[in-house]
Amino acid sequence: MPVPIIITSANELIRVYPERIVYISSDGNYSVMVLHDQTEHLFSFNLSHFQQILERQMKAEASIFIRIGKSLIINRRYIYKINIGKQTLILSDMRIGQAFTLSASKEALRQLKNLVEQEIE
Repeated sequence: MPVPIIITSANELIRVYPERIVYISSDGNYSVMVLHDQTEHLFSFNLSHFQQILERQMKAEASIFIRIGKSLIINRRYIYKINIGKQTLILSDMRIGQAFTLSASKEALRQLKNLVEQEIE
């Protein structure tokens, strides 16, 4: 049975199953966690702090999340399409018609593509 992670801030506490998190984006000192149903949660801490929360609570299982550049953590299980030329990453669970299109640098996408390719070898 999956175990939820708990994310707390000064004013709220959120319990969420890690497999429901599609990605976490950051803009400076704020992070937005986006869930599979398009629900968004805003936190007043940066992406590094978010990454520490995931690693501390999930231990080795935190490897389902991949940090891409300075402003993005994605759930590797949602990787659907990587287009380096267009600098886009499409995340989807491939079961429902819902997809999330994100922008990332060519280098970050190239590294992600190589990582995914290594997993299948």
